[in-house]
Amino acid sequence: MFEASRHEYLVPFNGKFKVARAATAPPEGAPGKKECQKLLKKKIEELRTLQRVLYASDHHSILLVFQAMDAAGKDGTIRAVMSGVNPAGCQVYSFKQPSQEELDHDFLWRTAKRLPERGRIGIFNRSYYEEVLVVKVHPKLLDHQHIPNRPDQLDELFKLRYESIRDHERHVARNGTVILKFWLNVSRDEQKNRFLKRIDDPARNWKFSMSDVRERRHWDDYMDAYEQALNKTSRPWAPWYSIPADNKPYMRLKVAEIIVDTLKKLPLEYPTLAPEEQARLLEARAALLED
Repeated sequence: MFEASRHEYLVPFNGKFKVARAATAPPEGAPGKKECQKLLKKKIEELRTLQRVLYASDHHSILLVFQAMDAAGKDGTIRAVMSGVNPAGCQVYSFKQPSQEELDHDFLWRTAKRLPERGRIGIFNRSYYEEVLVVKVHPKLLDHQHIPNRPDQLDELFKLRYESIRDHERHVARNGTVILKFWLNVSRDEQKNRFLKRIDDPARNWKFSMSDVRERRHWDDYMDAYEQALNKTSRPWAPWYSIPADNKPYMRLKVAEIIVDTLKKLPLEYPTLAPEEQARLLEARAALLED
């Protein structure tokens, strides 16, 4: 089972991650916009090559989970980083408000159906983590979930959900799926600036929703929910990475670096043919030359 190696933005596995100390901006001396874009292009080339071998090898799959506050840049990051990947080997799913059918199942059901097949990269734009984030901030949502034997104390319910998530991810990882989870950590001030741009720029008006402002009022509650979720579920086989999101080019580069570095550590190789199959290839080559 694959296990994450150390990284500057890796959320530790000891439960001591603090949102208040997590960076939202690049460190001093980080590459500028143009350099980040140049480096990202190189990483995309590497990713394109590695994805082909992943697909041909057909033993592992990759699951990328993206969570963030509104306007942190999830869609743009997914688009920028995965632009070079063959669409046949990549699947993107966005999880919005659950349907009635989804509410009639356990909270992991709708995402479990979308796990990537071996050889493919699966991307979750939001995920089952909404059930310990937005639902934790708005517990009245639980009234629509018809939960049997619902604990009287909400803390107990979320404790059980963290446990279910850890068990689920360990099972998935044990069966060949490498899980990488990215929290795009945007600051409150930067989110405000991006919301204002959406309002002031007619070409971006469609991106804005009044619900964005309403949810912003719960910022501290969301930060607490993220801190708990990341601490309870960052594990060697399903690590979280807290990526500074105030600078989009830097954020996208760091996400790409982590994905590429992870793929490089997997035992990926093109399949080798058995001797009799190689002999048939030589026969086919000879026949084609004579044609």
